[in-house]
Amino acid sequence: MTIEEEHLAINKSALALHTTTPELGLAISSFAGETRSQIWNLGHDLSSLVHQYLIDFIKPQTWADLSFIAVAKGPGGFTGTRIGVVTARTLGQQLDIPVFAISTLAAVAWSEAGKSQNPKTLAVEMPAQRGKIFAAIYQLEPDASKLRACLSDRVLTPEVWQETLTNWNTDYQLIQAQSGLAATVTSILELANLDWQEGKCPNWSEALPYYGQHPVEV
Repeated sequence: MTIEEEHLAINKSALALHTTTPELGLAISSFAGETRSQIWNLGHDLSSLVHQYLIDFIKPQTWADLSFIAVAKGPGGFTGTRIGVVTARTLGQQLDIPVFAISTLAAVAWSEAGKSQNPKTLAVEMPAQRGKIFAAIYQLEPDASKLRACLSDRVLTPEVWQETLTNWNTDYQLIQAQSGLAATVTSILELANLDWQEGKCPNWSEALPYYGQHPVEV
């Protein structure tokens, strides 16, 4: 048993945060049949309330029970994304545990794949600023154990994105990620756990937000 596996066997819990929209999504799991998640629409109060909601949500577990933290790294709203990543990095540093930064679009794809009996290639699009689109294409591995990025998260014009899809050489399912993204916080946790099970142990300093665009036009 590796040090990481031994650590997980002792603590058996992990926490996920999703703050890339005005909604706060939190999830905690022991990966042994017990998973809790909750969503709050906090709007502009997210930055001032996130820490109190975290403190209340984690009970009856304690901070010492956590083996790792997962966070939605974006794309999404600039302020919300930054709040989530900074919070996760701070907790990871203070608790000396790994922090997994997971793509918002990957979480949407993973959530959708779980609903399908025969999931196809998953093309995910989300509105970005100034008429652009956040886009990515994912493929579920044959044994459904991993999500592979065929086209990594990026910002495209609608025309280039449509051209990309037109020329894509396999069947795909198009998913529009527009609302309710915080509900995929459990997918954030599951994707992080898959990486954890592979022995990955990213330091908190490696968790970086993906904005894709500058918050103001330059």
